[in-house]
Amino acid sequence: MRQEGHKTTREEEKARTLPSLMFFLPNDKENPGKKIIGGGELSNWLIRMEGNGHSSSSKSLERVISRKAMQVGSSAPCKTWVAGFFCGVCIMYLSGVALPSVRIPQSLPVYPPLWRAILWNSTLTELADGAAATDELASVQEQMQKTNKNEQITEGRIMHLYNAWSTWLNTTRDEVLKSSDAPQPPHLDNCRLNAERNKRFDSYGDNGTFPPWTLWRGSLGLELLNKNYSDEGEKMRLIPNPYQQYPPWIVGSDEENYPLTRRVQRDIWIHQHPPNCSDPSLRFLVADWERLPGFGIGAQLAGMAGLLAVAIKEKRILVTGYYNRADHNGCKGASRSSWSCYFFLETSPDCRRRAFELMQSKDSWANGMWIWGEPWKYMQPTTEINGRLVINHRKMDRRWWVAQATRYLMRFPTEYMCGLLNEARHSAFGMQAAKLVLESVHNNLPKVGITRSRSDIETLVWSDHKPYIPRPLLSMHVRMGDKACEMVVVGFEDYMELAGKLRKRFPSLKNIWISTEMQAVIDKTKFYPDWNFYFTSVARQGGNMTMAKYEARLGRETSTNYPLVNFMMATEADFFIGALGSTWCYLIDGMRNTGGKVMSGYLSVNKDRFW
Repeated sequence: MRQEGHKTTREEEKARTLPSLMFFLPNDKENPGKKIIGGGELSNWLIRMEGNGHSSSSKSLERVISRKAMQVGSSAPCKTWVAGFFCGVCIMYLSGVALPSVRIPQSLPVYPPLWRAILWNSTLTELADGAAATDELASVQEQMQKTNKNEQITEGRIMHLYNAWSTWLNTTRDEVLKSSDAPQPPHLDNCRLNAERNKRFDSYGDNGTFPPWTLWRGSLGLELLNKNYSDEGEKMRLIPNPYQQYPPWIVGSDEENYPLTRRVQRDIWIHQHPPNCSDPSLRFLVADWERLPGFGIGAQLAGMAGLLAVAIKEKRILVTGYYNRADHNGCKGASRSSWSCYFFLETSPDCRRRAFELMQSKDSWANGMWIWGEPWKYMQPTTEINGRLVINHRKMDRRWWVAQATRYLMRFPTEYMCGLLNEARHSAFGMQAAKLVLESVHNNLPKVGITRSRSDIETLVWSDHKPYIPRPLLSMHVRMGDKACEMVVVGFEDYMELAGKLRKRFPSLKNIWISTEMQAVIDKTKFYPDWNFYFTSVARQGGNMTMAKYEARLGRETSTNYPLVNFMMATEADFFIGALGSTWCYLIDGMRNTGGKVMSGYLSVNKDRFW
């Protein structure tokens, strides 16, 4: 009896935990009138009957309840209630999954759509099977915790890889390959290799052969020329004819550049690099860079472009002298106070030595002019001002020539200039590049001790590709300050209006490399959260002051380095917005139009003051 009583007590406790479902029993002989029995009462009743041995009565009661329940289920009120219940479930499901996510005032979703759907499905499952739903919900929460943990690990690895790359900025790529197991930085150039390769492209061979301007670009062409050929005729076909090949610093076809750009660049190089600089018939034009107060880098370049035109017209070789902006400790050795600190020289070292020997010569100048025709008449109208393309203006010849001269003078950056660009790209895009690299290897760094070997296609073909920058990239030079005395100055909002116009045509555009001397412009970028802005870290003007005072405050090295970095970044960007009234923007436009980007167009907030 104790066991039986104990069993009854356990069953009673179990019965009391059942849902309190209400049964409506119609009148019958044993139960006159309606009676409402809760689920717990019904279970207790059945247990007592079973305990007293009334199994037959219990079965009879179960049949009665089943029959009555079926009758109730077939009634109209019950059908209405069931239909309403399932309609409510459907509405709740559509509201939770099919419709957009609910957002809080900060415009952040309460749940990501996928997680919200999982949580709602878990709730529905819980109605059918509480234990299974609880386990699934716990599994979902565990997955979310693991995801957050993986994100933290990824951020740590990104910073670790970024810091590892930071130590590479002052080392050669060969040293890195021997000492580091980290992935290669896609946004950094191999400056030593580039300088050595460009030196071969910019000088005659040991036997006086023309530079290897082959049909193959970069390292691939040099490798093919260095091979041993059994057939001498096969090798001769690879040796370029100077009048059939074009210089490797020009990107794109004739249609993608100003008219005759490739031919003009070749002719300028041949003019400036005679095979024998000791030829007594050669004449030189030696000129220092302009350094009058108020002359910026742009004005200096424009002035030297004019001197190059004079030299070619007079059949003389231009030789540049003292460059005041390179007179700082960053430029080492012979490159100090010389254009060669930043870019390759305009002529060969032999011709420079010969020119300085003859500086005091009284030899007469020869007359003559290089024959290129008038290619500026065929320039494509790709500059827009106030919504209209500029088809013709009074200074088209000057614009064409300044672009050609600037491109030639800046054809090859030096190793020092390459290092400055590496530092700027690493500061701006290093974290993004690290994230991309880690994602490509599934967040797993190579194991320490494994020697990495580069395939031929990596060394000879892919090595010629430009370093990584987030594309599409818009470069924007906002010129204000004392420039108001020379041109119409507009606000930053007008520049961004043109950027919005570009984005309408190119919806993926969201990155802007901005260069400006005004801190107010940088401060205004926060009002455009839909754009990603990049800029150099340098002290900027807080108010109006002359450019000369501003540069003096920065110091000669900084005031030269950071503008040249911005200049080169602008030439590599996909699009450009500037002010043609600024000589700096004028030169950037010329470099882009001789660098394969003439069809990218140029949006200007004003026109050149001489047009």
